[in-house]
Amino acid sequence: MKPNGAYIGKSNKQARTFDGRRQDGIQEYHLLDEGVMATLEKHALERYLRDRFGSKTTVLSFGPIGKESSQGAYKHYGYGSPLKITFRVGTVVQSAVVETMSPGPFGHEHMADRAQAILWDYDSYGRLPRHVEAIDVGMFTKTHALHSVAAAREFFVLTRWVEGIGYHADFQRLGKAGTLGKLDRRRAIALAEYLASIHRRKRRDADLYRRRLRELIGHGECIMCLTDSYPPRYEFVTESLLSRIEEACNRWRWRMRHATHRLSQVHGDFHPWNVLFRKGIDFSVIDRSRGEWGEPADDLTAMTINYLFFSLCRWGSLRGPFETLFRLFWDTYLDRSMDDEIDKAAAPFFAFRGLVLASPIWYPRLSRKVRRSIFQFIENVLATPRFDPARVNEYCGL
Repeated sequence: MKPNGAYIGKSNKQARTFDGRRQDGIQEYHLLDEGVMATLEKHALERYLRDRFGSKTTVLSFGPIGKESSQGAYKHYGYGSPLKITFRVGTVVQSAVVETMSPGPFGHEHMADRAQAILWDYDSYGRLPRHVEAIDVGMFTKTHALHSVAAAREFFVLTRWVEGIGYHADFQRLGKAGTLGKLDRRRAIALAEYLASIHRRKRRDADLYRRRLRELIGHGECIMCLTDSYPPRYEFVTESLLSRIEEACNRWRWRMRHATHRLSQVHGDFHPWNVLFRKGIDFSVIDRSRGEWGEPADDLTAMTINYLFFSLCRWGSLRGPFETLFRLFWDTYLDRSMDDEIDKAAAPFFAFRGLVLASPIWYPRLSRKVRRSIFQFIENVLATPRFDPARVNEYCGL
């Protein structure tokens, strides 16, 4: 039941500890750890309401539903704790509920997840008959201030400009000239070492690791969305083939779901177009995607499959400079990371990237032969318990 017709906030009164057990009271840890407001003060609340409803607004009481008071502060206010506010605008007294969301599993780990849900609430509540009205949507700052963002219709991120040429330009040059230089080797080594260095940062969060595996299958940018984007029949690609790949990837998810110790800092979209080189091996990366933490194999496969792709397009197999760079990148990463499990985690991530490269939407002019080789690579890698970089051409059916 919802007391007095108010709607209870999206509370997560219990959260998982790092080892997966449930523990009460962890909510305050998240508040303090993320630097989020732990005290809601009357003057800050009143300032926000005056900005929103006018200068004649006065707070009469606020606090947990059923425990409101006129005192000056509510300690330990945080995610998932709905507050009732009673205030006067001129001569009119009205009440509202401040609703927040708890961090935790089920897709609420990141601030951006919770922002997405709250923004959706504000946008959608009024479109459902008999639903309580959402009158504003806002944010808290580290200084305990409240700000409205109700006027927003789209959001953007502003980044600093950096000079550089995309690493894909090196791939295009190698595909034309076929001649490997010292700088090509140095750049592959530098990028592999970079991945090994960022992947050393680990996080103990079993739920988040499993979430990232789920997202590999079902996220709107990942496997299921890609298979849905293919036409019902395109050349040799049938719904039956795509279904087999989906099912095989999900079997890999179940195989990997207990390897939660592998959760690492990742880029999340580490392909040649997201690496900008300047002189020599000086580079920057752009457009990290889908979360700060994930499976290291995601980054490793995202880059190395492009050596295969460009080689297939040029020579019909992995050979020449691209074979050298594929093996150099893979071996350097293994040497620097000392990750002896990466070959047991690579398959579903290769499948994801392969579905992108074989897509008639993204690569409509790809030859039938290359597209077929990519699909054979996907299916054979998924059918192999451990990925072997020496067998790439075999996986492609060559």
